[in-house]
Amino acid sequence: MNKTQFINQLGSKDDVLSPFLVKYINSAEGKDGKSYLNIILADKSGEIEARKWHGAETIIGQIRSGDVVIVNGKINQFQGRLQLIVNELSKLGEEQFNREDYIQKAGSAPEKMFQELLEIVDSLDEVYIKDLLNSILHDPEIARRLKIWQAGKSIHHAYQSGLLEHILSCTKLAVILSPHYKVNKSYVVAGCILHDLCKIYELTEGPVVDYTEEGKLVGHLVKGLEIVDHYAAKIKNFPYNMKMHIKHILLAHHGEYEYGSPKIPNTSEAYLVHLIDLMDSKMGSLEQIKKHDSSTGHWSGFVKHMDRIVYKSELPSFTHYVDEDKKPSPAVAHEAPQAPKASGNNNKELKSSLGNLLKDFKVED
Repeated sequence: MNKTQFINQLGSKDDVLSPFLVKYINSAEGKDGKSYLNIILADKSGEIEARKWHGAETIIGQIRSGDVVIVNGKINQFQGRLQLIVNELSKLGEEQFNREDYIQKAGSAPEKMFQELLEIVDSLDEVYIKDLLNSILHDPEIARRLKIWQAGKSIHHAYQSGLLEHILSCTKLAVILSPHYKVNKSYVVAGCILHDLCKIYELTEGPVVDYTEEGKLVGHLVKGLEIVDHYAAKIKNFPYNMKMHIKHILLAHHGEYEYGSPKIPNTSEAYLVHLIDLMDSKMGSLEQIKKHDSSTGHWSGFVKHMDRIVYKSELPSFTHYVDEDKKPSPAVAHEAPQAPKASGNNNKELKSSLGNLLKDFKVED
Protein backbone atom coordinates (compact mmCIF):
# COMPACT_ATOMS: atom_id res chain seq x y z
CA MET A 1 0.00 0.00 0.00
CA ASN A 2 1.45 3.36 -1.04
CA LYS A 3 1.54 5.93 1.76
CA THR A 4 0.32 9.36 0.66
CA GLN A 5 -0.53 11.07 3.97
CA PHE A 6 2.36 11.94 6.27
CA ILE A 7 2.05 13.29 9.80
CA ASN A 8 3.85 16.58 9.14
CA GLN A 9 1.27 17.39 6.44
CA LEU A 10 -1.82 16.84 8.60
CA GLY A 11 -3.96 19.73 9.83
CA SER A 12 -6.97 20.25 12.05
CA LYS A 13 -10.20 18.66 10.73
CA ASP A 14 -8.37 16.64 8.06
CA ASP A 15 -9.81 13.24 7.22
CA VAL A 16 -7.22 10.49 7.52
CA LEU A 17 -6.99 7.15 5.74
CA SER A 18 -3.38 6.03 5.85
CA PRO A 19 -0.97 3.47 7.33
CA PHE A 20 1.08 4.41 10.42
CA LEU A 21 3.60 2.72 12.69
CA VAL A 22 2.34 2.05 16.21
CA LYS A 23 5.04 3.28 18.61
CA TYR A 24 2.92 2.93 21.74
CA ILE A 25 -0.52 1.56 22.58
CA ASN A 26 -2.33 0.93 25.85
CA SER A 27 -5.85 0.99 27.24
CA ALA A 28 -7.14 3.42 29.84
CA GLU A 29 -10.43 3.99 31.60
CA GLY A 30 -12.46 7.12 30.95
CA LYS A 31 -14.61 9.07 33.39
CA ASP A 32 -17.61 7.06 32.21
CA GLY A 33 -15.87 3.84 33.19
CA LYS A 34 -15.44 2.70 29.59
CA SER A 35 -12.09 1.69 28.11
CA TYR A 36 -10.36 3.68 25.39
CA LEU A 37 -6.97 3.46 23.65
CA ASN A 38 -4.01 5.80 24.04
CA ILE A 39 -1.85 5.45 20.92
CA ILE A 40 1.25 7.14 19.52
CA LEU A 41 1.45 6.78 15.74
CA ALA A 42 4.49 7.57 13.64
CA ASP A 43 5.93 7.75 10.16
CA LYS A 44 9.20 9.09 8.80
CA SER A 45 7.98 12.68 9.18
CA GLY A 46 7.09 12.58 12.88
CA GLU A 47 4.65 11.36 15.53
CA ILE A 48 1.08 12.13 16.59
CA GLU A 49 -1.03 11.23 19.59
CA ALA A 50 -4.18 9.27 18.80
CA ARG A 51 -7.27 8.14 20.71
CA LYS A 52 -9.80 5.44 19.98
CA TRP A 53 -12.80 5.97 22.19
CA HIS A 54 -14.82 2.90 21.32
CA GLY A 55 -14.06 -0.79 20.87
CA ALA A 56 -10.79 -0.77 22.81
CA GLU A 57 -11.37 -4.24 24.25
CA THR A 58 -11.56 -5.79 20.77
CA ILE A 59 -8.23 -4.30 19.67
CA ILE A 60 -5.91 -4.38 22.68
CA GLY A 61 -3.78 -7.51 22.48
CA GLN A 62 -4.24 -7.83 18.73
CA ILE A 63 -2.17 -4.74 17.89
CA ARG A 64 1.14 -3.96 19.59
CA SER A 65 4.08 -1.59 19.36
CA GLY A 66 5.97 -2.08 16.11
CA ASP A 67 2.92 -3.02 14.04
CA VAL A 68 1.96 -0.98 10.99
CA VAL A 69 -1.79 -0.31 10.88
CA ILE A 70 -4.18 1.28 8.43
CA VAL A 71 -6.03 4.08 10.24
CA ASN A 72 -9.37 5.66 9.38
CA GLY A 73 -10.03 8.79 11.42
CA LYS A 74 -10.06 12.56 11.72
CA ILE A 75 -7.66 15.19 13.06
CA ASN A 76 -8.88 17.04 16.12
CA GLN A 77 -7.28 19.82 18.15
CA PHE A 78 -6.92 19.25 21.89
CA GLN A 79 -5.20 21.74 24.23
CA GLY A 80 -3.50 23.36 21.26
CA ARG A 81 -2.11 20.09 19.87
CA LEU A 82 -3.22 17.98 16.94
CA GLN A 83 -4.72 14.63 17.88
CA LEU A 84 -5.92 11.83 15.63
CA ILE A 85 -9.33 10.44 16.58
CA VAL A 86 -9.41 6.87 15.30
CA ASN A 87 -12.61 5.38 13.95
CA GLU A 88 -11.11 2.14 12.66
CA LEU A 89 -7.68 0.54 12.49
CA SER A 90 -6.36 -2.82 11.36
CA LYS A 91 -2.94 -4.42 11.13
CA LEU A 92 -1.11 -4.66 7.81
CA GLY A 93 1.09 -7.55 6.75
CA GLU A 94 4.81 -6.99 6.04
CA GLU A 95 4.20 -7.30 2.30
CA GLN A 96 1.63 -4.48 2.38
CA PHE A 97 3.90 -1.56 3.24
CA ASN A 98 7.35 -0.09 2.71
CA ARG A 99 9.23 -0.05 6.04
CA GLU A 100 11.24 3.01 4.93
CA ASP A 101 8.07 5.15 5.11
CA TYR A 102 8.00 4.70 8.89
CA ILE A 103 11.63 5.22 9.91
CA GLN A 104 12.74 8.65 11.11
CA LYS A 105 16.39 9.24 10.24
CA ALA A 106 19.25 11.58 11.10
CA GLY A 107 19.82 14.56 8.85
CA SER A 108 23.11 13.26 7.41
CA ALA A 109 24.05 9.94 5.81
CA PRO A 110 25.55 7.54 8.39
CA GLU A 111 28.52 6.58 6.21
CA LYS A 112 29.46 10.25 5.84
CA MET A 113 29.15 10.87 9.59
CA PHE A 114 31.17 7.77 10.42
CA GLN A 115 33.97 8.75 8.05
CA GLU A 116 34.08 12.23 9.57
CA LEU A 117 34.41 10.66 13.03
CA LEU A 118 37.34 8.50 11.89
CA GLU A 119 39.10 11.54 10.42
CA ILE A 120 38.89 13.34 13.78
CA VAL A 121 40.32 10.28 15.54
CA ASP A 122 43.23 10.14 13.08
CA SER A 123 44.05 13.79 13.85
CA LEU A 124 44.65 13.16 17.58
CA ASP A 125 48.09 13.62 19.13
CA GLU A 126 47.86 10.95 21.85
CA VAL A 127 48.97 7.76 20.08
CA TYR A 128 47.49 5.29 22.58
CA ILE A 129 44.10 6.99 22.58
CA LYS A 130 44.14 7.12 18.79
CA ASP A 131 44.89 3.37 18.64
CA LEU A 132 42.19 2.58 21.20
CA LEU A 133 39.50 4.51 19.37
CA ASN A 134 40.48 3.14 15.98
CA SER A 135 40.41 -0.44 17.22
CA ILE A 136 36.94 0.07 18.71
CA LEU A 137 35.43 1.92 15.75
CA HIS A 138 36.86 -0.52 13.21
CA ASP A 139 35.19 -3.48 14.92
CA PRO A 140 32.68 -4.47 12.19
CA GLU A 141 29.75 -5.16 14.53
CA ILE A 142 30.29 -1.98 16.56
CA ALA A 143 30.51 0.06 13.36
CA ARG A 144 27.36 -1.55 11.94
CA ARG A 145 25.32 -0.85 15.04
CA LEU A 146 26.66 2.67 15.55
CA LYS A 147 25.56 3.67 12.04
CA ILE A 148 21.89 2.79 12.67
CA TRP A 149 21.21 2.89 16.43
CA GLN A 150 19.13 5.50 18.22
CA ALA A 151 20.58 7.38 21.22
CA GLY A 152 17.41 6.97 23.30
CA LYS A 153 13.97 5.39 23.42
CA SER A 154 11.86 8.45 22.82
CA ILE A 155 13.63 11.76 23.52
CA HIS A 156 17.42 11.84 23.13
CA HIS A 157 18.25 11.68 19.37
CA ALA A 158 15.52 9.03 19.12
CA TYR A 159 15.71 8.23 15.41
CA GLN A 160 17.81 6.04 13.13
CA SER A 161 21.53 6.97 13.26
CA GLY A 162 20.71 9.39 16.09
CA LEU A 163 23.43 7.92 18.29
CA LEU A 164 26.11 8.48 15.65
CA GLU A 165 24.79 12.00 14.99
CA HIS A 166 25.00 12.80 18.72
CA ILE A 167 28.49 11.31 19.11
CA LEU A 168 29.81 13.15 16.06
CA SER A 169 28.27 16.44 17.18
CA CYS A 170 29.81 16.07 20.65
CA THR A 171 33.18 15.17 19.11
CA LYS A 172 33.14 18.27 16.89
CA LEU A 173 32.43 20.39 19.96
CA ALA A 174 35.35 18.68 21.73
CA VAL A 175 37.69 19.71 18.92
CA ILE A 176 36.53 23.33 19.17
CA LEU A 177 36.29 23.72 22.95
CA SER A 178 39.33 21.77 24.16
CA PRO A 179 41.95 24.30 22.99
CA HIS A 180 39.76 27.17 24.21
CA TYR A 181 39.75 25.75 27.75
CA LYS A 182 43.34 24.45 27.49
CA VAL A 183 42.48 20.81 28.23
CA ASN A 184 43.76 17.63 26.60
CA LYS A 185 41.76 17.31 23.38
CA SER A 186 42.46 13.59 22.93
CA TYR A 187 40.82 12.70 26.25
CA VAL A 188 37.80 14.89 25.54
CA VAL A 189 37.38 13.39 22.07
CA ALA A 190 37.69 9.89 23.55
CA GLY A 191 35.02 10.73 26.13
CA CYS A 192 32.68 12.15 23.52
CA ILE A 193 33.02 9.07 21.31
CA LEU A 194 32.79 6.49 24.08
CA HIS A 195 30.36 8.03 26.61
CA ASP A 196 27.18 6.72 24.91
CA LEU A 197 28.70 4.19 22.51
CA CYS A 198 27.48 1.19 24.47
CA LYS A 199 23.87 2.18 23.96
CA ILE A 200 24.30 -0.15 21.00
CA TYR A 201 24.08 -2.91 23.64
CA GLU A 202 21.72 -1.12 26.05
CA LEU A 203 18.94 -0.49 23.50
CA THR A 204 17.28 -2.63 20.86
CA GLU A 205 17.36 -1.72 17.19
CA GLY A 206 14.61 0.67 16.00
CA PRO A 207 12.21 1.86 14.85
CA VAL A 208 10.45 0.89 18.13
CA VAL A 209 13.16 0.85 20.76
CA ASP A 210 13.26 -0.76 24.20
CA TYR A 211 15.94 -1.68 26.72
CA THR A 212 17.73 -4.99 26.24
CA GLU A 213 18.23 -7.38 29.13
CA GLU A 214 21.87 -6.25 29.27
CA GLY A 215 20.70 -2.65 29.25
CA LYS A 216 18.37 -3.24 32.20
CA LEU A 217 20.89 -5.23 34.24
CA VAL A 218 24.23 -3.60 33.33
CA GLY A 219 23.69 -0.36 31.38
CA HIS A 220 25.86 1.60 28.96
CA LEU A 221 28.17 3.13 31.59
CA VAL A 222 29.43 -0.20 32.95
CA LYS A 223 29.44 -1.76 29.48
CA GLY A 224 31.60 1.16 28.33
CA LEU A 225 34.22 0.30 30.94
CA GLU A 226 34.26 -3.30 29.72
CA ILE A 227 34.81 -2.15 26.13
CA VAL A 228 37.71 0.10 27.16
CA ASP A 229 39.33 -2.71 29.15
CA HIS A 230 38.83 -5.23 26.33
CA TYR A 231 40.37 -3.14 23.55
CA ALA A 232 43.07 -1.51 25.66
CA ALA A 233 44.29 -5.02 26.58
CA LYS A 234 45.03 -5.62 22.88
CA ILE A 235 47.35 -2.61 22.67
CA LYS A 236 50.87 -3.30 23.90
CA ASN A 237 51.90 -1.27 26.97
CA PHE A 238 48.67 0.73 27.09
CA PRO A 239 49.25 3.09 30.04
CA TYR A 240 47.17 2.20 33.10
CA ASN A 241 46.78 5.83 34.22
CA MET A 242 45.53 6.83 30.78
CA LYS A 243 42.93 4.06 30.83
CA MET A 244 41.87 5.06 34.34
CA HIS A 245 41.21 8.68 33.29
CA ILE A 246 39.25 7.60 30.20
CA LYS A 247 37.10 5.33 32.38
CA HIS A 248 36.54 8.18 34.85
CA ILE A 249 35.20 10.34 32.02
CA LEU A 250 32.70 7.60 31.07
CA LEU A 251 31.59 7.05 34.66
CA ALA A 252 31.15 10.78 35.31
CA HIS A 253 29.47 11.95 32.11
CA HIS A 254 25.97 12.19 33.64
CA GLY A 255 27.44 14.83 35.93
CA GLU A 256 25.61 14.35 39.24
CA TYR A 257 24.87 11.42 41.53
CA GLU A 258 21.11 12.12 41.43
CA TYR A 259 21.15 11.77 37.64
CA GLY A 260 22.59 8.25 37.70
CA SER A 261 26.27 9.17 37.62
CA PRO A 262 28.33 6.81 39.83
CA LYS A 263 31.06 9.46 39.88
CA ILE A 264 30.99 13.23 39.51
CA PRO A 265 33.54 14.80 37.14
CA ASN A 266 36.84 15.34 38.94
CA THR A 267 38.96 16.45 35.99
CA SER A 268 38.54 19.34 33.58
CA GLU A 269 38.30 16.88 30.70
CA ALA A 270 35.55 14.86 32.39
CA TYR A 271 33.57 17.99 33.26
CA LEU A 272 33.82 19.31 29.71
CA VAL A 273 32.57 15.98 28.30
CA HIS A 274 29.61 16.15 30.69
CA LEU A 275 28.72 19.70 29.60
CA ILE A 276 29.14 18.91 25.90
CA ASP A 277 26.91 15.84 26.19
CA LEU A 278 24.29 17.81 28.12
CA MET A 279 24.32 20.72 25.69
CA ASP A 280 24.04 18.53 22.59
CA SER A 281 21.20 16.44 24.02
CA LYS A 282 19.25 19.58 25.01
CA MET A 283 19.81 21.33 21.68
CA GLY A 284 18.86 18.14 19.86
CA SER A 285 15.62 17.99 21.84
CA LEU A 286 14.84 21.61 21.00
CA GLU A 287 15.43 20.93 17.31
CA GLN A 288 13.00 18.00 17.38
CA ILE A 289 10.37 20.01 19.28
CA LYS A 290 10.53 22.84 16.75
CA LYS A 291 10.38 20.38 13.87
CA HIS A 292 7.64 18.04 15.08
CA ASP A 293 5.50 19.78 17.73
CA SER A 294 1.91 19.82 16.47
CA SER A 295 0.73 22.92 18.38
CA THR A 296 -0.45 25.78 16.21
CA GLY A 297 1.21 29.19 16.40
CA HIS A 298 4.65 30.21 17.59
CA TRP A 299 4.72 28.21 20.81
CA SER A 300 4.95 24.50 21.50
CA GLY A 301 2.73 22.70 23.94
CA PHE A 302 4.17 22.06 27.40
CA VAL A 303 7.26 19.85 27.07
CA LYS A 304 7.32 17.69 30.18
CA HIS A 305 10.92 16.47 29.98
CA MET A 306 12.19 20.06 29.64
CA ASP A 307 9.62 21.54 32.08
CA ARG A 308 8.76 24.42 29.74
CA ILE A 309 7.11 25.58 26.53
CA VAL A 310 9.33 26.38 23.55
CA TYR A 311 9.21 29.27 21.08
CA LYS A 312 9.28 27.50 17.71
CA SER A 313 9.59 30.35 15.20
CA GLU A 314 12.74 31.99 13.90
CA LEU A 315 13.89 35.02 15.91
CA PRO A 316 13.72 38.48 14.28
CA SER A 317 16.75 39.14 12.07
CA PHE A 318 18.03 42.48 10.69
CA THR A 319 21.14 42.42 8.51
CA HIS A 320 20.59 46.08 7.48
CA TYR A 321 19.51 49.14 9.44
CA VAL A 322 15.85 50.01 9.06
CA ASP A 323 15.22 53.00 6.77
CA GLU A 324 13.45 55.65 8.88
CA ASP A 325 11.07 56.42 5.99
CA LYS A 326 10.14 52.75 5.67
CA LYS A 327 10.25 51.94 9.33
CA PRO A 328 7.73 49.20 10.13
CA SER A 329 5.14 49.66 12.84
CA PRO A 330 6.13 48.20 16.22
CA ALA A 331 5.76 44.44 16.17
CA VAL A 332 3.19 42.86 18.41
CA ALA A 333 4.89 40.45 20.75
CA HIS A 334 3.85 36.83 20.42
CA GLU A 335 2.20 36.10 23.74
CA ALA A 336 3.23 32.81 25.23
CA PRO A 337 0.48 30.50 26.40
CA GLN A 338 0.30 29.75 30.11
CA ALA A 339 2.48 26.78 30.92
CA PRO A 340 1.97 24.53 33.92
CA LYS A 341 3.79 25.89 36.92
CA ALA A 342 7.43 24.83 36.83
CA SER A 343 8.67 22.74 39.70
CA GLY A 344 11.82 22.26 41.73
CA ASN A 345 14.95 24.17 40.80
CA ASN A 346 13.25 25.98 37.91
CA ASN A 347 11.53 28.37 40.38
CA LYS A 348 14.88 29.49 41.83
CA GLU A 349 16.82 32.50 40.60
CA LEU A 350 19.13 31.88 37.67
CA LYS A 351 22.53 30.65 38.74
CA SER A 352 25.52 32.84 37.98
CA SER A 353 27.64 30.27 36.19
CA LEU A 354 27.04 28.07 33.15
CA GLY A 355 28.07 25.01 35.13
CA ASN A 356 25.52 25.63 37.88
CA LEU A 357 22.81 26.45 35.38
CA LEU A 358 23.35 23.26 33.40
CA LYS A 359 23.52 21.26 36.62
CA ASP A 360 19.74 21.59 36.97
CA PHE A 361 19.13 19.60 33.82
CA LYS A 362 19.27 15.88 33.20
CA VAL A 363 20.46 14.19 30.01
CA GLU A 364 17.50 12.33 28.53
CA ASP A 365 17.37 8.75 27.30
